[in-house]
Amino acid sequence: MNRRIIFCSNTSWYLFKFRRSTISRLLEEGGAVYCLAPRDDYSKMLVDLGAEFVDIKMDGKSVNPLKEFSVICELYQAIKRIRPDYVFNFTPKMNLYSGLACRSMGVLYSNNISGLGTAFIHDSFVYRVARKLLGFSNKGAHRVFFQNEDDKSLFERLNLIRRQSVDILPGSGVNTDEFYFSPLPDGPIVFLMIARLIADKGVREYVAASKVVREKYPDVRCLLVGPMGVSNKTAIAEEEIAEWVRKEWVEYLGYQEDVRPLISQAHVVVLPSYREGMPRVVLEAASMGRAAIVTDAPGCRQSVEAGVTGFHCQPQNASDLTRRMLEVIELERNCLSMMGAAARRRVEKAFSEVYVINRALECVESVC
Repeated sequence: MNRRIIFCSNTSWYLFKFRRSTISRLLEEGGAVYCLAPRDDYSKMLVDLGAEFVDIKMDGKSVNPLKEFSVICELYQAIKRIRPDYVFNFTPKMNLYSGLACRSMGVLYSNNISGLGTAFIHDSFVYRVARKLLGFSNKGAHRVFFQNEDDKSLFERLNLIRRQSVDILPGSGVNTDEFYFSPLPDGPIVFLMIARLIADKGVREYVAASKVVREKYPDVRCLLVGPMGVSNKTAIAEEEIAEWVRKEWVEYLGYQEDVRPLISQAHVVVLPSYREGMPRVVLEAASMGRAAIVTDAPGCRQSVEAGVTGFHCQPQNASDLTRRMLEVIELERNCLSMMGAAARRRVEKAFSEVYVINRALECVESVC
């Protein structure tokens, strides 16, 4: 393979954490890989993989038209200089900005819809315009990858895609060797939520439910893991998180580079998100033999087979999440173990990262 391939994302962190295996495989096949993203602590790790890093100065929270237009211009110049054979776009802003730049130059590209993001959860004039432009970007794409049928159907209803260019992937895939099976620990139940600390992930619902659960069962632990101060309009303030910890509703453990030890010590993973593409953390936990409680919302509902590998609760409903968490506490431990084993089998069968990597290779190999 003698191809120049670009990966675009709103963070280097995303590319390294979720697309590392695909990047490595393309490099092994002889491709030249360029990673376009804002510089962060993971940029050097992408370079260490063998990719070339290009710093794109983007603010994830910005909706300033002049700033955003300058990002599009910066992407346009970078793509023009590299002259890629194929571009993979990830995260909402890059699907839009890089997609527009690629379409204007006639460069083959794919957009990866890994969740609809703020522009679809909230509504305003700016977000309505963004959705229209995203449709224009998608309709010029060689492929538009979705992670669940709900998001695909919504884009079809809104006329934001060409149906002949659409494909569905099992999220970003899971390395089942890296996320090895682990038996449930002894002792009181431990709940674990791993997410960016933003309202749209359902963090406040988890904390409210944990408060009630711990009042009834003080020995139960409710762990919260994830970065504060993220670039998102619904980011939760550090002072609010500190208050939760002070009142002992949750144990906040900050951002953890390797979540496997935490999953190993937990019994159930909780993700009450308002909407996802396909939640990677739920699949990673399932690979390690953990059931999950997720919302009956697009993306989330597909990550768990209700009653078999976990439970569904109502979105934005702390009372219903509380009910589910209490049900888990009252379950026989062997029932929870069987659900975890079923979750592991489901990941092995349907969510391996091998399929995702092969689909990327097929896109690149389709270049004449």
